[in-house]
Amino acid sequence: MTDPAHDKPADDVEDLNPPPRAKSYIWIVRLSSIILVIGAWEYFGRQINPLFMSYPSAILSAGAGLIARGELTDALESSLRTLLVGFVTASVIGVALGLLIGRYKFVDAATDWFVNALYATPLVAIMPLVILWFGLGDTAKLFIVTILAVFPVLINTAAGVRNVPRAYVELSAAFAATERQVFLKIILPATVPYMMTGLRLGIGRAIIGMVVAEFFTAITGLGALIVKYGNQYDTASMFVPILVLMVLGIVLTSIVRRVEEMFSPWRGQDD
Repeated sequence: MTDPAHDKPADDVEDLNPPPRAKSYIWIVRLSSIILVIGAWEYFGRQINPLFMSYPSAILSAGAGLIARGELTDALESSLRTLLVGFVTASVIGVALGLLIGRYKFVDAATDWFVNALYATPLVAIMPLVILWFGLGDTAKLFIVTILAVFPVLINTAAGVRNVPRAYVELSAAFAATERQVFLKIILPATVPYMMTGLRLGIGRAIIGMVVAEFFTAITGLGALIVKYGNQYDTASMFVPILVLMVLGIVLTSIVRRVEEMFSPWRGQDD
């Protein structure tokens, strides 16, 4: 007796697969919107006093001058060093504490008030203390970036642990799984999407912390360029580091998204 499933034509089987997404169409729409915005900015920007606003061609020319003089590359290197070290430090601390807070109720009870208090405290309010503690050097910048980026990672990781289905944990206990096995086999895989969301939010907060630190402490990096050319009323040159910060945020967020797809490829199907 033959299996009816085997008698099914190959064409019918292929028809069961979902049609591929028209990614080329998406890119055309995205590129068209970018061109439209830049074109409108160029046109309307030329109608405004350059003291108050600039336009893309002037910003591009100013950026070329900053690169030729080495100002932009030096500032970008200084800012990237602080940003990456602070973000990695915040990620490690946030993931570790988030796992502990989400998993163990006594850790949550001992730290939730402190985490909520620090998260709600405006960064500007603690700037004088940071300057007193760490001075005006790179240490102060690193502390500000870390303290600002750690909370989105910590809070999202803890939320991910709390949202792990209780049935999974109870089933692992029924099979006599150790605490280490529960973490590695159940909690970590289920928490990855929450961690990555926290990391994407943390990148934005880290960039904000970096710029704020460069404004108030060591006036170096991209923040220094913004302050310098803002004081000189050179709007086109001031826009250059601002746009670099925007591109930097987009690139780093895209990198985290790709890492997320590596660890949880099912989530990338919805992007």
